[in-house]
Amino acid sequence: MKGMTLIVKTVVRIMAGVIFIYGMYIILHGHLTPGGGFAGGAVIAGSLVLLVLAFGSDKLNLKLKEKGSAIFESLALLAFITLALIGFGIGMHVFFGNYLPKGEIGELISAGTIPLYNIAIGVEVAAALFTIFLALVIFKEEVKS
Repeated sequence: MKGMTLIVKTVVRIMAGVIFIYGMYIILHGHLTPGGGFAGGAVIAGSLVLLVLAFGSDKLNLKLKEKGSAIFESLALLAFITLALIGFGIGMHVFFGNYLPKGEIGELISAGTIPLYNIAIGVEVAAALFTIFLALVIFKEEVKS
């Protein structure tokens, strides 16, 4: 897949970073405002997809990128399950137990383990959606050749 024009590449080069940071904001503030891990991860995946569409798949080593996103997806799942098991293992006897201090309501550092779950879910969703997109691009490239 070829890249797009210089104008599109320049705009995407600027906007992809802004979109990525906005996705991180949605993930980190998910326990305070509407949003969270899934919505923020989808926004982050959108920024990565935008980069691939603008610059094309010819210049990217897509097999390596797909492998990298699959590793991020697996690590995020492992972090999510580990957080849940820690709550079970430290004596609360509750899977997904909220074992960290809750903090003050409305502060960024509050809600115990919920922001950590949001981060793990955000990384998982972003990596999964980006992996699906790359798999479709690679499949399309293989069908062409």
